[in-house]
Amino acid sequence: MKTNSNNNTATLIHLSALSQYFIPFGNFIFPLLIWSSTKDKSENLDAQGKQVLNFQLSLFMYSLALGLIAIPIFIVTVLKNISIIEISNNDAFPIKNFNIEHINGIVIVAIIAVVLLLAIKIAEFFLILLASVKASNGEIYKYPFTIPFLK
Repeated sequence: MKTNSNNNTATLIHLSALSQYFIPFGNFIFPLLIWSSTKDKSENLDAQGKQVLNFQLSLFMYSLALGLIAIPIFIVTVLKNISIIEISNNDAFPIKNFNIEHINGIVIVAIIAVVLLLAIKIAEFFLILLASVKASNGEIYKYPFTIPFLK
């Protein structure tokens, strides 16, 4: 019975990372709360909690890096095509003359960064579900591309 309870708690630790879709930073807060209150009960719960937090921290770092690549490039590209006169006229959509010629190699890098960010978020959702199923069976799931911040 104790093992089944630990498996359920481990599953809850993984699934609590999905709270990010409802509560900002819920993917850090709830796994951390559950893990810190249960890590002394078993080595399995301690390992599961570390895996979840390491995965979420890794994804945060990857997302931050991709955002730091994509956002400035998009801002510069958009501002390059807006004149001060159009801004001062309070035009609702000042980019009227934007054409495909303005897309250069650096913009393609930004587009790739956005696509990678979307792929990471989709993969995160399914990896959390997979880890939850493994945890319910008593297995420790090691997320791919995870930086071991907590050892």
